[in-house]
Amino acid sequence: MSSVDTSTASATASPPVRPGEMRLEVVVLAVSDVDRAKAFYEKLGWRLDADLAVDAGYRVVQLTPPGSGCSIIFGDGVTGATPGSAEGLQLSVYDLDEARADLIARGVEVGEPFHDVTGIFHHAGTEGREEGTAPDRADYGSFAAFADPDGNGWLMQEIKTRLPGR
Repeated sequence: MSSVDTSTASATASPPVRPGEMRLEVVVLAVSDVDRAKAFYEKLGWRLDADLAVDAGYRVVQLTPPGSGCSIIFGDGVTGATPGSAEGLQLSVYDLDEARADLIARGVEVGEPFHDVTGIFHHAGTEGREEGTAPDRADYGSFAAFADPDGNGWLMQEIKTRLPGR
């Protein structure tokens, strides 16, 4: 099994990396079943960029969330991390309710919206979290969580207007 998506229909080209820049391009996830993980992320509507079985024991699968400049990679022989050990992976969304409803419609179990008592980012675990979206739907303040089949933890964060310089 070896495929690379070379279509540009859903991909947006990014400018080349310039001197002095460092771009986060890929996050490596540990999964226990590559095909199950691939099916899960495709079910989310993520673009399959590559599925390369290089040799026995080495397979690389890369997918990209819609609109993202950063992809995820998982596979066989890709990482020694424990499957499901990633937490706090974050997806920025414009409308948390809409994004949450979309994932639920795709069969994903998504937690109820929450915000942190501090009004900034969020505490690890559930300490400091309050039910519901942030007061006045403040940008960067509202979250909802879900996990992949191995337990890699994802958060969606609502951002309608970015802070200056972002």
